[in-house]
Amino acid sequence: MIEAALAVVHVVLGVIMTCVALTWAWLLHVMHRTFAMTPRLGDGGAHDTSPLVSVILPARNEAQYIDKCIESLKVQDYANYEIVAVDDSSTDATPEIIAKHATDPKVHHKSAAPKPDGWAGKSWACTEGFKSARGELLLFTDADTVHASNAISSAVGDMAGSDLDVLTVMPRLRCEDVWSRIALPVITVFLHTRFSALKVNDPANKMGYLFGSFFMIKRTSYERLGTHDAVRGEIVEDGALGRLAKAAKMRIMMVRGEDSVSALWSRDWGTLWNALKRLMVPLYLQTGPVAVGILAAVAFVVFLPFAVFAYSVPYMAGDPGTGFLMASSLAASVLAVCGSIYETRILKTRALDALGAPLGGLVITLGFLAGILCARKSDSVSWRGRTYAINKIRDKGQDSVP
Repeated sequence: MIEAALAVVHVVLGVIMTCVALTWAWLLHVMHRTFAMTPRLGDGGAHDTSPLVSVILPARNEAQYIDKCIESLKVQDYANYEIVAVDDSSTDATPEIIAKHATDPKVHHKSAAPKPDGWAGKSWACTEGFKSARGELLLFTDADTVHASNAISSAVGDMAGSDLDVLTVMPRLRCEDVWSRIALPVITVFLHTRFSALKVNDPANKMGYLFGSFFMIKRTSYERLGTHDAVRGEIVEDGALGRLAKAAKMRIMMVRGEDSVSALWSRDWGTLWNALKRLMVPLYLQTGPVAVGILAAVAFVVFLPFAVFAYSVPYMAGDPGTGFLMASSLAASVLAVCGSIYETRILKTRALDALGAPLGGLVITLGFLAGILCARKSDSVSWRGRTYAINKIRDKGQDSVP
């Protein structure tokens, strides 16, 4: 009796793993199609206008990275731009580094006023930087981002060539620790499908998303959205601003820029863990059932195939149902690793990191679960040296999100 019940369980699990394998095949197809059809930064061609571009660079405790960022911005081949570097109450050497660069007439050192209650993420520093910006075009970037010398000129050309309100660039993502390197290829499979550039670039699709490491927006469009004040309570402010832009029917375009822009995705285990939680908290606050559904889907797709395959190996000489389970879970596991390898090619990271997909999938699943539990308990989430109470995010951040 027990053996018969176990055989039925194995068949059911085998059917589920077959569905997971088919899901991975579909994800691989979507990734390939997305990256083949997504325009690259600079595809807009040459431009005959040179509007003033204000680069707004918020920084909080970024002494380790901001020097290289500003250096890359100072050598742009575009002539008409300024850099507004905003020190957001840093406790390290960030303000001194900005002050050193402010001897260059293009660099303006701005010290943000103390962050008011109800503001999360870097929105306050961006708003403070905007107050000092004079440009017709605004380029928001992060202190751990490095730009090729043609990044600004290419973005201006794309803005003009396609008559855009907003342009955002998919950067090459960097990691500094082993956990982040094995988790990144797995999670970006979902980021590059859920937030596909083909969806963002389709005016008929409601999906809107911006990469905080590089997005350029017309000043008039930014003001029409309500500036970062409209997303002041969001801990994923770039995504929220992208949704607002799409809801406002603005012309938004996402382009590939892995050869022109690189951004640090995670610095260590702590920032990786908080980054995963940070992705799920606002989603759960917007719609809990969807967040739980995504958690379940992620667990089934990125972790369970490996766990089920490991479980099935001792039963390999058992009934036909067990053989089916082993074969289907193996197929799903192989396709999951192939998906991660494909992502390492896009990310320009080591293909060897994709072999850590089982551990990467487990870390992502647990991180997403921690984010949901954090939101359910009205706990707090840490980001960039600050701790944000979930109840304040719930009360003040969600009114701005369509």
